[in-house]
Amino acid sequence: MAALQKLPQCGRLTLLCFLVAVLWEVGAGQMHYSVPEETDKGAFVGDIAKDLGLEPLALAERGVRIVSRGRTQLFALNPRSGSLVTKDRIDREELCAQSVQCLVNFNILLEDKLNIYSVEVEITDINDNAPRFGVEELELKISETTAPGFRIPLKSAHDADVGENTLQKYELNPNDHFSLDVRSGVDGNKHPELVLELALDREEKAIHHLVLVALDGGSPVRSGTSRIRVTVLDVNDNAPVFTQPEYRVSVPENIPVGTRILTVTATDTDEGYNAQVAYYQEKNPGETSQVFELESTSGEITITKSLDFEDAKVHEIDIEAQDGPGLLTRTKVIVTVLDVNDNAPEFYMTSVTSSIPEDSPPGTIIALFNVHDRDSGMNAFITCSLPENLPFKLERSVDNYHRLVTTRALDREQFSFYNITVTAKDGGKPSLSSDAYILLQVADINDNPPTFPHLSYSAYIPENNPRGASIISVSAHDPDSDDNAHVTYSLTEDTLEGTPLSSYISINSDTGIVYALRSFDYEQFQDLQLWLTACDNGNPPLSSNVSLNIFVLDQNDNVPEILYPALPTDGSTGVELAPRSAEPGYLVTKVVAVDRDSGQNAWLSYRLLKASEPGLFAVGLHTGEVRTARALLDRDALKQSLVVAVQDHGQPPLSATVTLTVAVADSIPDVLADLGSIGTPADPDDADLTLYLVVAVAAVSCVFLAFVIVLLALRLRRWHASRVLQASGGGLVGVPASHFVGVDGVRAFLQTYSQEVSLTADSRKSHLIFPQPNYADTLISQESCEKKDFLSASQALLEDKGEETVPQVNSLHNILTSYC
Repeated sequence: MAALQKLPQCGRLTLLCFLVAVLWEVGAGQMHYSVPEETDKGAFVGDIAKDLGLEPLALAERGVRIVSRGRTQLFALNPRSGSLVTKDRIDREELCAQSVQCLVNFNILLEDKLNIYSVEVEITDINDNAPRFGVEELELKISETTAPGFRIPLKSAHDADVGENTLQKYELNPNDHFSLDVRSGVDGNKHPELVLELALDREEKAIHHLVLVALDGGSPVRSGTSRIRVTVLDVNDNAPVFTQPEYRVSVPENIPVGTRILTVTATDTDEGYNAQVAYYQEKNPGETSQVFELESTSGEITITKSLDFEDAKVHEIDIEAQDGPGLLTRTKVIVTVLDVNDNAPEFYMTSVTSSIPEDSPPGTIIALFNVHDRDSGMNAFITCSLPENLPFKLERSVDNYHRLVTTRALDREQFSFYNITVTAKDGGKPSLSSDAYILLQVADINDNPPTFPHLSYSAYIPENNPRGASIISVSAHDPDSDDNAHVTYSLTEDTLEGTPLSSYISINSDTGIVYALRSFDYEQFQDLQLWLTACDNGNPPLSSNVSLNIFVLDQNDNVPEILYPALPTDGSTGVELAPRSAEPGYLVTKVVAVDRDSGQNAWLSYRLLKASEPGLFAVGLHTGEVRTARALLDRDALKQSLVVAVQDHGQPPLSATVTLTVAVADSIPDVLADLGSIGTPADPDDADLTLYLVVAVAAVSCVFLAFVIVLLALRLRRWHASRVLQASGGGLVGVPASHFVGVDGVRAFLQTYSQEVSLTADSRKSHLIFPQPNYADTLISQESCEKKDFLSASQALLEDKGEETVPQVNSLHNILTSYC
């Protein structure tokens, strides 16, 4: 102020105006907001951008930020919306305690112009705290002689909230003895007091449980509770009282010494020293005081001497109960002694049988005995019993005599002996019993025949077995014993193919082992059916029979037998024909074989062992079909030799081989010209047969040459006919090679499956066509190759084609006739 006074008047006015402007700007920069406590993080507090007159996006451009005043910042700016939000959850009670008004002040700085704005945020209270007592349970002690109107101050409750949300009133649960009075202090706080309304009686109710409730004024209302335990202090105004005016107890005479028989109890409704009760037994003349002992603190009465029902049936004991200060009361205990069942029944055996036959009739007497009990009354009433499921029963007689008899016929095979327990039980409580044991042996009789465990037996033996081989062992069981159970075995006489079975099979009479007396042949018979007999040594003996089926198992003892092609017997060889025009897969012939074995031993497979031209022919593994593997070439020889092996699947496998000769030709003349060179492969054992075959082939060649000369002479006058003959010779190229095979020099193979022969004619030439066969080739005997067959075929062709086909048919007839 001194400095202002020294300034000129004009300067003072200028400075005053500047201060007013600064104060106005500061006042204008004051912003006030309000937010409830406990709001979530990020809750909206106020629109700072709007209050500063800025756009939300301009806050970041102008560098608006909150300036902290050295305390934890509770708020933050949202740069997108330009609003002031909470930075974390705010607890008003932690921030401002019990202050009525809670204000948080901070500044906002605009860095571009260094402007500062003051922000004040008021944290409003919510009712988030309930009133709480300093102690949850308060214990008070009041003597039962305290007069009504006595006041006891209680602990006050505290509520952290302010205003209406803080503590407003107290309430006490309704009761007959206490009420609640609330007083307001100088500071405005409310203090509860407990007022005694009715005199207390500890014997009526020793403890009173009260509940003090403190309520605030919030919405919703919150409350806190404090439990009050009021203990009533005792005075000695009651004497001990027994639970019963008189105690009665019954004990058996055999009760052990030291056993507690009774506990007397006296209660004193007082407490502490006033309720401490002691028990005393009055000493009376007599033996009773020496038999029982009373425990002074617990009131337990125990036996100190054995009781005897015959000496004293009843004992009386006088007992006093006294509390600490000296008040007492009396009672009486009456002890009744009971007789006990201390004697068990006793057995006296008069007669006992140790063994009986199993065919004894029902009612057979086993034993006679007497039972006696030294007790009396119900303790001497005796009942005898046997275990269940035994074939015996007891028959009561006079004067406690009993007989043990059988109820049904016995079976030694089911039970060979019986350990019979007879139980005698008296009528006492608890009942006493005793047992008598009788061992009864059941003697055996021969009443069971031997039995086989199976209705029938099956055995398997491989053929070619050695003589004396064991086939099977049978066993029969006889449930009897000794000689009645000794079993011998025999074979029932029968025949097989007119021969006694005993020449094939034998059985050991003692062991039941069946043996083979000869070597069996599966191909002769596959099974044997016979009966075995088991007989015991009883008197009379008993027996039983069982059937035995012996199956002969096949062994691989037969080599495969080749049925086709048949092996030559006269030195000739079979020839299969294959045309040069045959395509791959063309069926040349088929090897047929059988095996006398069975099963896997008779499964046959075929394979090509050797071929003069490898890769030209193939043999079907399971079918035996010989087919061309590729097309025939001009360079292939006219004669092909194949060796085919037939093998079974036995262990070890057996096999047989056959040699096939295949002639490759395009026409009949070529075949006939080459027949001389076709022969069976050399075999040292078949030299004579080869010689005969060569002679036969030479003869056929001569016939062929004669045929050609005659044919040319007949066709010279008709050149057309000669051409037809040449065409016919060329057309035979397509005929399968298996159509012609030489056996015995003249035997021919003809095709038995469908064969079509057709003749066609036109103005210039005729054609003879042999289509491809559809099935395997079959050997035809010489007798079937008759002229009448060809004549009938020619006649059929004439009927179908007309007269102009006669020359061609005649030519064919002549050709085929020459081969027959």
